[in-house]
Amino acid sequence: MNVVILDTGCANLASVAYAVKRLGYNPIVSRDTNTILQADKVFLPGVGTASAAMEKLVERELIPLIRALTQPVLGICLGMQLMGSVSEEGKTEIPLLGLIDSPVQKMDANGLPVPHSGWNQVKALAGHPLFKGINDDAYFYFVHSYSMPISANTIAQTLYGNPFSSAVNQDNFYGVQFHPERSGAAGSRLIQNFLEM
Repeated sequence: MNVVILDTGCANLASVAYAVKRLGYNPIVSRDTNTILQADKVFLPGVGTASAAMEKLVERELIPLIRALTQPVLGICLGMQLMGSVSEEGKTEIPLLGLIDSPVQKMDANGLPVPHSGWNQVKALAGHPLFKGINDDAYFYFVHSYSMPISANTIAQTLYGNPFSSAVNQDNFYGVQFHPERSGAAGSRLIQNFLEM
């Protein structure tokens, strides 16, 4: 199976690659059009700010390519947010990839500290294949200040002051707000589930 991790220039590429390798796959980190188009599964990792990440995607000419992908794509952390419609991160709204019909908003944590950092429970939609074999009360590792609200595309939610989408799905695009590559056995199972879809 061809597994490609999009070379977005972000810091967590190596940890995502290592998590995939531990499951017996040989992922390729690439920004080459043909390599990406031939992939069976694609990971879109991301850390940092939406504006800087979108600039990198523009600079690497990856935006039209990502939008055209028909194979399963998993966005991780900022990678999930980049799949949204717009981000409130800047002084003006930042246009995103528009793959998931949802905005990205500053977290309303009801007085809790932001960023939301550490382990938290993820309540998945019953029967969704991305969460197959994962306990309903499983904990995953988060680090973020922005999130997607609950919507028709939400497949898992987490409570941090207020509920937010911790996983989304629209067509072949999947996103997780947490870091499965840093989430122990549950995170490893989620990556495996994605690769076996």
